[in-house]
Amino acid sequence: MKRSFTLFSHPDIEQLKLQLLHWSKLYSTTVVLDSNDYASLETDYDFILATDAHTVVQSQNQDDLDLLQTHLHSNPDWLFGFLSYDLKNQLENLKSQNLDHLDFPELFFFQPKRLWVIKENRVEAHYLSPYQPNDDWEQIMSTPDRYANSTEKEVFMQHRISKADYLAKTYALQQHIARGDIYEVNFCMELYAEDANIEPHTLFQELNEKAKPPFAAFVQIDNKYLLSSSPERFLKRVGDRLISQPIKGTAKRHIDIIQDALEASQLQKSEKERAENTMIVDLVRNDMSRIATKGSVQVEELCKVYPFAHVHQMISTVVAELQTETRVTDAIAACFPMGSMTGAPKVRAMQLIEKYEETKRGLYSGAVGYIDPNRDFDFNVVIRSLLYRKDAEYLSLQVGSALTANSNPEKEYEECLLKAKGILQVLSKKMTINL
Repeated sequence: MKRSFTLFSHPDIEQLKLQLLHWSKLYSTTVVLDSNDYASLETDYDFILATDAHTVVQSQNQDDLDLLQTHLHSNPDWLFGFLSYDLKNQLENLKSQNLDHLDFPELFFFQPKRLWVIKENRVEAHYLSPYQPNDDWEQIMSTPDRYANSTEKEVFMQHRISKADYLAKTYALQQHIARGDIYEVNFCMELYAEDANIEPHTLFQELNEKAKPPFAAFVQIDNKYLLSSSPERFLKRVGDRLISQPIKGTAKRHIDIIQDALEASQLQKSEKERAENTMIVDLVRNDMSRIATKGSVQVEELCKVYPFAHVHQMISTVVAELQTETRVTDAIAACFPMGSMTGAPKVRAMQLIEKYEETKRGLYSGAVGYIDPNRDFDFNVVIRSLLYRKDAEYLSLQVGSALTANSNPEKEYEECLLKAKGILQVLSKKMTINL
């Protein structure tokens, strides 16, 4: 099937983005990607909405990347979807046996019948034949850009791991570091709510307006939702160029400009945070070298501090030139999951993550994004995100931090709460937290 191309114009792009988001409620499969005009991290599109699945590639829990590659070979079109963290079990000799209340597939991609792309106020509709965007445009224009309430009753957030247990587990992981099993690990904990009745589209709108992250993502698959305020890129491909941008290093934002600048400067100079970031950069370099031409892996930017709505983040940029005939799934397999969400050495860190965490990560710390008809792609890292299962009314927020030998467990716990702060503030009107 061929895809048509139609241009539209709208006087208020921000309003249009919201109208498209709420219009997509008509369909049960949707991906929204929003860069929020964050120009510093080389995004190709300001906003994408893909909806109404024509074909689907879904996990069969074995050889899922081969399944994806077969689909790409036979169907050169846009695909949107995600890679769950637990796809690692197909790449390494690993397993996931922790609690899973969400049941997202390990891999899910779909070819949309209806695709809207916005770049620099240029509005494009890419529709599969015989579907016509003009038929939808009037309906989109009449769709409200705002709904009154994102929650219908109080959301009661609980900690899966108590603070005392978190500190004990952190100490145990540092003992593994002292023994030389690993030298860094990303340790995460879950906040969750049962009997949570939320309106996902409006809540995502509220989260996105507050945080304005460069890799925001909204995903719906029937009754399963992701609402992501991610600041981190996992992997991007443009032709033969591969880009990864790991984040390690976090500091508070302040209303006072001088204090805020001082916080950013202290983060920039922190030996501990720079060491954590550099460890992951080395891991990413090693991953990328598996599919890169010899000598092409380079660190373009090391430990640069970027401002976001709620935190400052230390980001590095690693690039490489791909070997000839490198497939999409070859690049993904070499680098997945993102090193910033595992630790190093990578496999041993993932084994310990499974041992000490109490919730299956699932889509959290996986990746959401697109693959275009030229086989270029861009994926975020699923962090700062809510996962929601509407039929079970189960809401999940996972947060984590990197542990090294020099980490202070109390401060790492505080960092986890800092990362959750923005999302909890949006929920706060209808929320209580049990610590």
